[in-house]
Amino acid sequence: MKMFRLAATAAAFLLSLGAAQAQTTLRIGLAEDPDILDPSMARTYVGRIVFAAFCDKLFDIDEKLNIVPQLALSSETLDDGRGLVIKLRPGVKFHDGEPFDAEAAKFSLERHLTLPGSFRKPELASVDHIDVVDPLTIKLVLKSPFSPLLAQLTDRAGMMMSPKAAKAAGDKFGLHPVCAGPYKFVERVQQDRIVFEKFADYWNRDNIFIDRIVFQPIVDATVRLANLKSGGLDLIERVLATDLKEVRADSRLKVATAIELGYQGITLNIGKDKAKGPLSQSAKVRQALDLAIDREAINQVVFNGEFQVGNQWVNPDHPYYQKSLPVRPRNVEKAKALLKEAGVTPPVGVDFLVPKGAETETPAQVIQSMAAEAGFDMKIRVTEFATGLKQAEAGDYQAFMLAWSGRVDPDGNTFIFLHSGAPQNYGDWNNTQADKALEDARLVTDLAKRKASYEVLAKLVQDEEPLLYLYHRRIIIAHTTKLDGYKQMPDGLVRVVGLKLK
Repeated sequence: MKMFRLAATAAAFLLSLGAAQAQTTLRIGLAEDPDILDPSMARTYVGRIVFAAFCDKLFDIDEKLNIVPQLALSSETLDDGRGLVIKLRPGVKFHDGEPFDAEAAKFSLERHLTLPGSFRKPELASVDHIDVVDPLTIKLVLKSPFSPLLAQLTDRAGMMMSPKAAKAAGDKFGLHPVCAGPYKFVERVQQDRIVFEKFADYWNRDNIFIDRIVFQPIVDATVRLANLKSGGLDLIERVLATDLKEVRADSRLKVATAIELGYQGITLNIGKDKAKGPLSQSAKVRQALDLAIDREAINQVVFNGEFQVGNQWVNPDHPYYQKSLPVRPRNVEKAKALLKEAGVTPPVGVDFLVPKGAETETPAQVIQSMAAEAGFDMKIRVTEFATGLKQAEAGDYQAFMLAWSGRVDPDGNTFIFLHSGAPQNYGDWNNTQADKALEDARLVTDLAKRKASYEVLAKLVQDEEPLLYLYHRRIIIAHTTKLDGYKQMPDGLVRVVGLKLK
């Protein structure tokens, strides 16, 4: 009898062990700790990677950048571009069990528009009001035609939140977000981990094969890669281009890449510079700094030639790139002459705010060296990414090494950074002609007409230099060969639907 009990206990233990082993966990290494996990308030690229696991949108994009339905089923533009009717997917539930319907969609969109401090408000500024047509249909009534609207709804402006949870949490919603995505929030420990578990009632549950996802912020790219190689992580984002050879040589790892939709640039503080330094006071000084930089040299030396140099908010292969305004070659002598014309005596001291991490710090050091040859003293000040954003908002910098992950529509790469008073116009650049060009591009859908408006903007930006566009990064994701089904898209997000762990 005793032997039987021992055998039964052992069998039970093995069964429980088998069940535990059957639980699959995907561990993802992030380059930073995300900001608030509230779709209305969030603004970081790394946050968007996390949102992709738990907060579905009305629309998404496919590998060819086509806009495709997600929580929506279809859309139709009416009233000469002033109305957008969206039919919603039936049978969808939020993580708290509440139904997703037209009232919930209306609530989420109105929250994006009205919540104090919402970064979605300018993205949806064209929306006058939202009508509930029937339980699964809404109509967005616009103040004027707005061609990027569908593209906006493929990102955070299209993310749907549980009205019940959002009302109860108020501005604390980001501490325990409740959405309608494949995974639901479990816990977050700042600077350590964010944990999600599979949502049993997800509308596309048949394509979810992994039980848990754990996001771990590891700022040091070398440490991230070491964790992947040792088996501590299953997937890491923002692999350094200089590490590509090592990753490709490891038979246990796979690489997925794509040139990003966004850019790496240097935002220059024009309107908020408390010190009133030469960089903020003179376009010639800003042009001089631009001419001091050799973009291709940075690409070759720092990134092994894997990135794509540029000078606009879209890469040179993009249909909206202005070929009439190509990248200007480095010209140190002209840079020095411009400083002289501006009446500035070198060295020009610049408070250079740089987010922590090799992918920003290393090129910043190269830029520092290049700029010194032209008469600039770039004083690098490294900060945590979220801290840097707060300092940028306050105007506590003169130059800010800031990347943008990019959007499908060029409006998403320009308006919020370059329009007067826009929320991420950290440099406080104000130009009425630029504002008009940005606004005109929103009114039409014809590519040639929109491109003409963006050409006006590009010329103004090249003259006044509120933002120095440097290059377009190659999104480099590395993962274990045990992970099946991973595909990389140019928006840089990590999509978890369809992934399997062997």
